[in-house]
Amino acid sequence: MTTDGPTPDDGLILVVGSGVQRYREYLLSSAGKHPVWLLDAAEPGWQLAHVTGHTVVPQLHPERMTPDVPALVEAARQVAAERPVAGVMSYDETLVVATAHIAEALELPGLTVAGALNCRDKSRTRALLTQAGLVQPGFAFVTDLAAAREAAAGFGYPVVVKPRGMGASIGVVRVEDEAALDSAFATAEQAGRAGNPDFEGGVLVEEMLTGPEISIDGAVLNGEYRPMFVAHKSVGLEPYFEETGHTVSADDPLLTDPVLLDTLERAHRALGVSTGMTHTEVKFSSRGPAIVEVNARLGGDLIPYVGRLATGIDPADVAVETARGRAADLTPARIATVGIRFCYPPVDGTVAAVTLPAPGSTPGLLEAEQITPDGAALRLPPGGYANLSRYALLVGEGPDPESCAAVLDAAQAASAVRLT
Repeated sequence: MTTDGPTPDDGLILVVGSGVQRYREYLLSSAGKHPVWLLDAAEPGWQLAHVTGHTVVPQLHPERMTPDVPALVEAARQVAAERPVAGVMSYDETLVVATAHIAEALELPGLTVAGALNCRDKSRTRALLTQAGLVQPGFAFVTDLAAAREAAAGFGYPVVVKPRGMGASIGVVRVEDEAALDSAFATAEQAGRAGNPDFEGGVLVEEMLTGPEISIDGAVLNGEYRPMFVAHKSVGLEPYFEETGHTVSADDPLLTDPVLLDTLERAHRALGVSTGMTHTEVKFSSRGPAIVEVNARLGGDLIPYVGRLATGIDPADVAVETARGRAADLTPARIATVGIRFCYPPVDGTVAAVTLPAPGSTPGLLEAEQITPDGAALRLPPGGYANLSRYALLVGEGPDPESCAAVLDAAQAASAVRLT
């Protein structure tokens, strides 16, 4: 089925998966300025306004977000047999490997399957980055509690326990001592079994690195890595690593920091990521910048949206150009500092009412939006993460990070949720 849309110039862009509307529509909308064909697991609704056409490819295990890779490749082949296809992309963590299979099958620019797997499987990421001599925490991939205890004792507490194939900090736990290890291992192992079966079983036990953490969204083309914007991350709800906010400054000096850029270039080379969009998380440890993970897609949590507001760079445009094998212009069109803050309830419960300040009521407050409807359940980690645990988001702007944080602090103080 097709809808009215842009006229193809040198071919369609295949977009694999559309994601949650509030968190991803801005990307599909912007990509839709180009001729886009959507491959998705269900009949589209809101997506129709942004695509030229679509093909429905049901998942193998919908409850576990498991794509049917051969069916997706075949669907892509059928589209390519009828219309020229110039590129393929995805911003969904669960679909980056399938997208790489399509790129290889249709001989399009993009990640190789090996490169996508190296990013998707956190144990492979750790091994390859360690072999390349990059700063990394000590780590062990274990499949039982006894091995986890042995690894943690060897590193010394605190340690971090995480599943090897999940995103959004799901199942990631800081463990302070041996007494807390049993439940942390169970949380990480269980979280891994909620995702793609290809990455289930076993967890990573890692040495705990301390220091500020950032993420960098960037584009890689023919082995050349270029950063778009840096987001400074706020984390809360210990011992879990729930991402509670992000702040982007268009003139962040880290964008030209030679040590950080060298680390990023070496990491992408070690993982075999030569063309595509990536979202890399980095911790500034006492030993230098350490790669936490490299995700073969644009960032989540509306980070690219915040980056667009701060810099004027449209990440979807950059992703489309990269998918076509072209170098995109990454010159900022504006210089600002913009941050996003997520609001969490004090305990689990059902939303009865949400109170939020009006945008503009606090100077610099751009957006204040309830993102969980009345009557919905909120569950804090480990019972729920991200979409299940937040009731609102706030977006603010300031001339510098400190001013931006003050705007968001005031807005958060004026926000409240009533639970039943």
